[in-house]
Amino acid sequence: MRVLVAFDKFKNSIRAPAACDIAAGAIASAQDGWDCDPCPLSDGGEGFMEILTRSAGGTLFPAEADGPRGGRVSAAFGIVSNERIPEAARARLGAAAAAPGGSVGVVEMSAASGLALLEPGMRNPLRATTRGTGQLILAAAGAGPGAILLGVGGSATHDLGLGALGALGITFTGDAGEVIGSIVPADWPALRGIAGSVSDRIPPLFIACDVENPLLGPWGALAVYGPQKGLRPEQAPALEAQGARIAAMLCRHFGRSVELASMPGAGAAGGIAFGLMAAAGATLLPGFDLVASWLRLDERLAAADIVVTGEGRFDETSLSGKGPGSLVRRALALGKSVHVFAGEVALAAEMPGLLTHALTPPGMALSEALCAAPALLSDAVRRAFAHR
Repeated sequence: MRVLVAFDKFKNSIRAPAACDIAAGAIASAQDGWDCDPCPLSDGGEGFMEILTRSAGGTLFPAEADGPRGGRVSAAFGIVSNERIPEAARARLGAAAAAPGGSVGVVEMSAASGLALLEPGMRNPLRATTRGTGQLILAAAGAGPGAILLGVGGSATHDLGLGALGALGITFTGDAGEVIGSIVPADWPALRGIAGSVSDRIPPLFIACDVENPLLGPWGALAVYGPQKGLRPEQAPALEAQGARIAAMLCRHFGRSVELASMPGAGAAGGIAFGLMAAAGATLLPGFDLVASWLRLDERLAAADIVVTGEGRFDETSLSGKGPGSLVRRALALGKSVHVFAGEVALAAEMPGLLTHALTPPGMALSEALCAAPALLSDAVRRAFAHR
């Protein structure tokens, strides 16, 4: 039997590669001779850069960058030769990744601007910046790639990418023309002018994103994602109004239509997608489709007899474009036997052909479950396959 083992991360607990290794080890102990194909997944957040770079035999380069609330964090970017990127993934990047001998830079927003970098008491989108993400883009550009692919997800920010734009050459000024430094949303009321353009050292930017939220409004970035980043309800109206004003300023300065803010995905990662589209002409790409083509997922699915996947929580939102949910849909359509292992499973209805396994025992506290997740995953997988 051939088993495709394709986990996303278990948030705050197990990284995707480790989850795949744990599950593959458990399957091997339960069924001698079965062939496991580990394939870590990412939705653009934590693990995106490393998973894509390593899968294509690229090189990881360490880098330091500003964290979401100041200080410095250790991060990295990847450089992958065009020839090592699967053709289907290269086609999504177009001419920017077609040059023989060229390369693509891979950057992960969560490495410098991620929510997981902050303790709960430090989470406040009014004070968080994407400057570190801009610094990683700039560092990757220094290696001379023909394009940069940015994975967005798990961000701590709602700064419309202004922090990143500042690192890439844009200047923000106040009433008297004074330069506003590392600008965060708390500084927006003082912002009166935008100057400059994105450094010509930056190659074409592509953003891997499955979020379809616009920038503003009831389904916008702030309304949907602000609370989980630490925004208090009474702070939302003023920040939304300032966001609309800043968005209009960016569109005017860079000659873009204000309709850009209404584009599906413009609200991704606190609006960094909007900011980079407005200032740098960045292109949004469907995140899971890009990752799937990069990892040759359809080929690996076709070769598998059984598919094993999972993440921290598997629910209805998992089935609306996220990695494991998209994988489940593809696998079931091919008639594969599919198992999902998750800390918590919360589906409204059963899916024919899908076997789900909740890891957390009833009554176990979340803090305990997070610490015990590796053992819980291993035990659950071993039990599921011991008597096949």
